[in-house]
Amino acid sequence: PDATAVVFGEDRLTYAELNRRANQLAHHLRALGIGPDVSVGLCVERSLDLVLAILGVVKAGGAYVPLDPAYPVERLAFMLTDSQAKVLLTQRQLVNRLPTTEAKVVLLDEAATFAAEANENPPSSATPQHLAYVIYTSGSTGQPKGVMIPQEAVSALVLNTDYVALGPTDKVAQASSVSFDAA
Repeated sequence: PDATAVVFGEDRLTYAELNRRANQLAHHLRALGIGPDVSVGLCVERSLDLVLAILGVVKAGGAYVPLDPAYPVERLAFMLTDSQAKVLLTQRQLVNRLPTTEAKVVLLDEAATFAAEANENPPSSATPQHLAYVIYTSGSTGQPKGVMIPQEAVSALVLNTDYVALGPTDKVAQASSVSFDAA
């Protein structure tokens, strides 16, 4: 638990810190009605908050919808509406660039928002068939389409694989946008 889990520039979180903060966010999201197959928009710049947000949504049982902050406002608005996102996780510096939305906006960089929530893992409510995330296509037909990825597809990709063997001392760089499916 004391090993470094995530590094961004000079900032880092241990596995214990990341788990605690993701649990707090998950409990907050649950209180906002997030559960299986409920979409949560995720418009966050590359940061520790990005990893925290993904884990928090998954721990709440919801499905995250990655929204690249560099996308045009019209595309973000379409994706939020089309995915029926109930909550939008973002950062204070992005608020003025975001479209008007019916989703409840939660600022990740205001930790006081969910710091009082419980630290323990929330009980699991998602099954392998529930959504893990919704990724939008590039829109080559003129309109982006949401592709729904279930929990079991993520598990099949990362558990018991023979294409990569990662150990406790290995590091993995996140090079692509979180809005790119291979991320």
